[in-house]
Amino acid sequence: MNELIIIVGAYLLGSIPTGLLLAKAFGVDIRNTGSGNIGATNVYRTLGRTVGVATLVGDCLKGLLPVLAAKYLGMADIWVAAAGLAAFLGHVYTVFLGFKGGKGVATALGVFLGISPLSVLIALGIFVAVVFTSRFISLGSITAAAAMPVIVAVVERKPLLIGVTLIIGLLVIWKHRENIRRLRQGTENRFKA
Repeated sequence: MNELIIIVGAYLLGSIPTGLLLAKAFGVDIRNTGSGNIGATNVYRTLGRTVGVATLVGDCLKGLLPVLAAKYLGMADIWVAAAGLAAFLGHVYTVFLGFKGGKGVATALGVFLGISPLSVLIALGIFVAVVFTSRFISLGSITAAAAMPVIVAVVERKPLLIGVTLIIGLLVIWKHRENIRRLRQGTENRFKA
């Protein structure tokens, strides 16, 4: 019973559209500005650093809290992984927006922090290096998402955690398919601090 509550709760928590709600507090429908995405990067570009960082933190917590709750309750790895995946899917396919959500990077970060903080530090180093050299947030996100399952495989060596990391990583890359197209065409927006 606890497992079902955690999974449903994780999905619903993940489904809360943080960026949309924060932007609306400033009178902006983030879906109609910039890239139209509800995530932290578009919020940052549209409403500035403070609201962008608040979106990032909120989306990250949506992934982290269910994983920590499952761990706190002493659930097996399969339920910890399922809670993280449910939260991530909630963000990417939110019930509150007709199953259309964000790209999942910040929520995935939260899930990964709960599963393997050391792996996140390594992936964060990769992300920062790619963004610093290319000035593309999307490329940094795609590269870190691709690297994360490999890093978790080396650090954690738990098949269930590797599996959920692989699923989330592939979905993050899939959600960036338009960014990949723009990167190939040379029309992707560069990050400006």
